[in-house]
Order: sequence, then C-alpha cells, then structure tokens
Amino acid sequence: MRERAKDPERHAKRMAAKQKIMQERIAKAQKEQGILLVLTGPGKGKSSSGFGMVARALGHGMKVGIVQFIKGAFSTGEEAFFRDLPNVTYHVMGQGYTWDTQDREQDVKSANEAWDITAAMLKDDSYDLILLDELNIALKYDYIDLDRVLDDLQARPEMQHVVVTGRGAPQELVDLADTVTEMGVVKHAFKDQGIKAQKGVEL
Repeated sequence: MRERAKDPERHAKRMAAKQKIMQERIAKAQKEQGILLVLTGPGKGKSSSGFGMVARALGHGMKVGIVQFIKGAFSTGEEAFFRDLPNVTYHVMGQGYTWDTQDREQDVKSANEAWDITAAMLKDDSYDLILLDELNIALKYDYIDLDRVLDDLQARPEMQHVVVTGRGAPQELVDLADTVTEMGVVKHAFKDQGIKAQKGVEL
C-alpha cells in the first residue's frame, strides 16, 4: 500500500484531479463579506489562533480591535506585543479567571462594560477585524445577554470580520457563525504532566 502511495505517476494524477476540483470551487466562491469565526472546544490554541488572525490582518494594513473578556489579572505576551502597535485598539476588560475572581457581580459588570466597548466597535466600519477573546466564557456563565450579542453581531458592517474564542460556544452563536472550529485535546502539558503555564506558549 505504501509503495502505491509513493508512485509519482499515481500521485500526479491525484493532484491534477484535486487541482481541478479546487479551481472550480475557487471560481464559484466570488462573494465577499465579513466573516464571523468561532473558535471553541476544550483544546489549546483558540486565543493563539485568534491572535494569529490579528497578525495576518495587520500584515494587510487592516485596523483591528481586540477585547479580552476574562483574562486581565496577569500580563500576556499578546498584550505586550499588540497593544501599542499602529492600527490596534486593545482592551483588557476581565478580572481574571472565574475561579479566581469568585465575584459574579463584578464579573457581570466587567463583561457588560467589555460588551459596551465591543458594541461601539461593531458599529464602526473603520474596524476591519475584531477579536473577542474568551467571549464564549462570558456567555457560558450568562454574564452578558446572548440576544444582545447576537443582534449586535448581525448588525455589524458588511465587510467587518469578527473572531470569537473560548470553550463552550452557545449553539445560537455557532448557528450564526460562518466558520466554526472546535479544538480537541490529545495531550496537555498542564493537565497531563503538571507543567505550569510557560511564557511564549500559554502566557
């Protein structure tokens, strides 16, 4: 079986067939619009992927808004790198992880203040991409009214992209999104081996 897979002629035929299919798909996909992306699931990499898209957007000279809903009690490499860059508006609105704050009233207040800032960005067509980091956690704990979030996302400018991260994305948000990625866990250094969060990887 491995011999056949390495056959150059067979490989070339498969790739030619795949190329034809992909070219046809690309030719049909001519619509342009702002994309709502949801990155969820228990696996590591949701925020990292979101910030990767921030870097990509900045590489194209786009204006980016970033709102972090849960993180905030400690500094991160993302904040240190992106906060003062041109074309970036950066808000850290969380008070830390929910198990650290232990204060629902304060968490609700912080989350709604964060959404007030987000709602203003969603009405501003100068923002090309908005990253809503850990918004799903705030929605999971009912810190913010889900209907308000969905209404504001639907009413945003036509070409504005939004990336939402955090485990436990509500089904209504998944249904509204254009692209949804669920990240799973195979192994995790912290949970499986007791390795603390490392700078450049988790922080």
